[in-house]
Amino acid sequence: MEKIIYALWREGADQATFNRRLLTEVADALAPHVLALRINVPDEDVVGGNVPRIANIRPQMDAVIQIWVHCSHDPYRAPIDEIIGGAASRFAAWLVCESTPLPNTLHPPVKGQRTEGFSQLAFIGQPPKMSHEEFVYNWRRTQTSVAIETQANFEYRQNLVVRPLTYGAPSFVAIVEECFPKAAWESEAAYYDAIGNPELEAENKRRMFEACAQFMDFERIDVIQTSQFEVRPIL
Repeated sequence: MEKIIYALWREGADQATFNRRLLTEVADALAPHVLALRINVPDEDVVGGNVPRIANIRPQMDAVIQIWVHCSHDPYRAPIDEIIGGAASRFAAWLVCESTPLPNTLHPPVKGQRTEGFSQLAFIGQPPKMSHEEFVYNWRRTQTSVAIETQANFEYRQNLVVRPLTYGAPSFVAIVEECFPKAAWESEAAYYDAIGNPELEAENKRRMFEACAQFMDFERIDVIQTSQFEVRPIL
């Protein structure tokens, strides 16, 4: 089984209409071609808030589709690309290797429903002076435990990019998805799992930024907040 992540740009349609189309007709059309399907859209539930959206790609992606398939080769993927291309005139896809250091056992996704809280996706480029081996080591051996210890995330998925699948796809090397409780949307203290404890909040923030700086170039990262919909769970 292989996993593919698609980033989509809506280019014309308003966001609400685009979201509805992805969650209805696109989801229905993709169903026969995939083993599992997750759709992330920035809807009305992730408007405002205190969580920063980082944009280095302009325009930034407007939605994300995650699929699991038997085979990602071009001929086998062609029907999927056609369906997605019918909804978004611009899209990019990457084959990824998924690891889940923190599975969502606190608010398990329900088929067809919005997952609790919000989902944050980070598309990460490799710093130019860092080898790929060093990037992976710092990310997985150093930052992983810090991300779980210092934040209120209840799901943490790491997607190491194996290769781009579409021409011109941005040169990301990793895509991260983290789910946070609703309280973290408005409160930085809740985000850093330190409600009522300013000292712990400051320390968690320091540890997190220090760990991220060991493998991230903040001019090569795009972060979006979305609502997560588990359309077809992995069986």
